Amino acid sequence: MTATAAEPAVDARGLVKVFERGRRTFWQRLRGEPDRRERFHAVDGIDLRVERGEIFGLLGPNGAGKTTTMKMLATLLIPTSGTISVLGIDVLARPRDVRARLGAMLSGERSLYWKLTARENLEYFAALYHVPPRQTRARIDDALTSVKLLDRADDYVERYSTGMRQRLALARALLPDPPLVILDEPTVGLDPQAARDLRARVRELRSQGRTVLLTTHYMEEADQLCDRVAIIDHGRIVALDTPGALKRTIRAEEVVRLEIGLADDGAAVLERLGRSATVARSERHNGTLAVTAHCASARDFVPAAFDAARSAGATIQHVEVVPVTLEDVFISLTGRALRE
Repeated sequence: MTATAAEPAVDARGLVKVFERGRRTFWQRLRGEPDRRERFHAVDGIDLRVERGEIFGLLGPNGAGKTTTMKMLATLLIPTSGTISVLGIDVLARPRDVRARLGAMLSGERSLYWKLTARENLEYFAALYHVPPRQTRARIDDALTSVKLLDRADDYVERYSTGMRQRLALARALLPDPPLVILDEPTVGLDPQAARDLRARVRELRSQGRTVLLTTHYMEEADQLCDRVAIIDHGRIVALDTPGALKRTIRAEEVVRLEIGLADDGAAVLERLGRSATVARSERHNGTLAVTAHCASARDFVPAAFDAARSAGATIQHVEVVPVTLEDVFISLTGRALRE
């Protein structure tokens, strides 16, 4: 099938991936013992459409199914069921054609050889990607330039900082000159400056006309980078829209976070707080109640919260007022924080 401009970059329907916990030994199979391994759905019926030329984010906590989804889209895992089309190509029928048209940077992979220079690394991978020899030099220079590493091309990778290695891994993904780039947790482990620099590189990919599909559990990153975001939890998409539209689903202008010292179970203070705002989340720990409340005006709610705590025999120890974030959207949908 030939791709057309009207087709999306990614079109996944009813995507399911089931894994088994534990292993069945050779002797168990030989004796004909029944397979009692527990099966769990890492991805549980995802429908996903990513348009060409957009930065699309999968946002969710660790273990939500983001990386498994990415690996299926990148042809590294075969779905248990469902269909995937990437750039108009059936992933299951023509995986090699898909691989030739996408670049991937997956979390946790050790894909660089530290005893080689950056250029030597990219020469090696260019051969693996079947880059035509006459184009290899230009492709490598373009990839290094795009991640601002051309002046360090002949330095050994072992001398690179973590951020520079991440940028080189991105350069490796760009060698095939792919229209689709898949980035799995691209800024994990980076310091703030390195993370900011890598996000700038991602924006440049979109300006070059590429489609970027990334996963992250950093809500600020998804908010800053993505044209659209799918929030995923327990292998399912629980919300999908632009960051602004998702935040508008929270019927509040501000979010107030309180830490309250308790003399009892906190039920009374929660009941009183609920009269002035929507209590999105509450958690008790060592005599302290942490509350996240959505309200129309923090200026009105905070004094009411102090009154509610005082009348319930509690003490407010800390107050923080913040704007609505994607994490508040996640909490409202799942009842827990992204980092849990």
